[in-house]
Amino acid sequence: MKILLISQYFPPDLGGVATRTNNLVKGLVANGCHVTVITGFPHYPHGNIPKEYRRIPIKVEWIGKTKVIRSFMPPLTSEGLIKRLLLIGFFAVSSLFALPWIGKIDTVWGGSWVPGVFYSKVKRVPVVLDVCDLTLEDLPMLKMVDENSLLLKIAAIIYRFFYSKGNAVAPISPGYVNTINRKYRVNESKIDVIQVGVDAAVFKADAKNRLESEPFKIIYAGVLGVGYDFEQIFEAAKILDEKKLSVVFIIHGNGECLDSIRNRLKELNQTNVVLSDKLLGSRREVANLLGSADALILPLKNYGGPYPGIPSKLYEYQALGRPIICCAEGEPAKYISESHSGLVVEPENSKLLAEAVSYLIANPKKSLEMGLNGRNYVEREVTITAIGQKAKALFAQLMEEQNEK
Repeated sequence: MKILLISQYFPPDLGGVATRTNNLVKGLVANGCHVTVITGFPHYPHGNIPKEYRRIPIKVEWIGKTKVIRSFMPPLTSEGLIKRLLLIGFFAVSSLFALPWIGKIDTVWGGSWVPGVFYSKVKRVPVVLDVCDLTLEDLPMLKMVDENSLLLKIAAIIYRFFYSKGNAVAPISPGYVNTINRKYRVNESKIDVIQVGVDAAVFKADAKNRLESEPFKIIYAGVLGVGYDFEQIFEAAKILDEKKLSVVFIIHGNGECLDSIRNRLKELNQTNVVLSDKLLGSRREVANLLGSADALILPLKNYGGPYPGIPSKLYEYQALGRPIICCAEGEPAKYISESHSGLVVEPENSKLLAEAVSYLIANPKKSLEMGLNGRNYVEREVTITAIGQKAKALFAQLMEEQNEK
């Protein structure tokens, strides 16, 4: 089976979408598929295009047996609505120029919908539309756009048009299904949830034995974006410091909120919160960093209601066998609770976050049990091989349906 996978983001880009794409490629290859990837020049989130991609429109690379076709992206940081729209637009156009390098394909995975539908029509093969987030629903919750704005109404019409062009729709979270079905009028029979998953061979559950002289280390690693609430961490750190508990929070990453976090930490002058923007070159380096933690944290903002997505980092956290502190409502909280892999804390509630940390410190056996529960769940349900198998089965079904027409 020959699959064309299209995504604006792919490693070394950071973030959940790049992780989603990378895991899917590995999973499909592990299931015997031949994959070609169309993606942009590395650019997310910093906007720094590496030298080897400058002044050329297209570059073809090979990662193992996978052909990766990278197309032009402008050197823009991914911040603010206008820049984000420009980046999406550039990739939608530049990715079309990869056509001469595609060859024969059997199906398309459209992480980016415009080129996904385009290549599906040109090659006369089915297309699966990937849904990594509910962008139009997230924007008003993040106060980036008014929910009654004309822009969102027009965008919803465009989204509905593209949804109608997909042979199938593959959201990463079951929390997206209701919106896709009701708002965008996609029949539930066309919706197949395929999680992000995790490379359990890279994210390993090694034992972590903390010495009494060492502080209890809690790490967040990922994009420093507007969807996260780091203020909750700062306030909880202050509470724990006042209680004389030896705790350190490490915030590692890059993104549009980096400067504001750095300035806030200078203002607070807290010694038990450390910020690092060192660029990690591989997922293995990320795994090594996270593996040094005693607990891992997901500090989502208060979205004013249940959050429908499941961030990809939760699977990585689980695979490392560490207890998770999930500051969120909705699907992330439900996922952590049902897999018994951590503690759920109300977002923006620093007091409850401090209590959760205190509980983990006071109950090391329970912390270990939560970590093992997470690792066992990953191995059972969401390895990249399992994710690739789900996607391959969906592709095979669509190809069969097309052949019957």
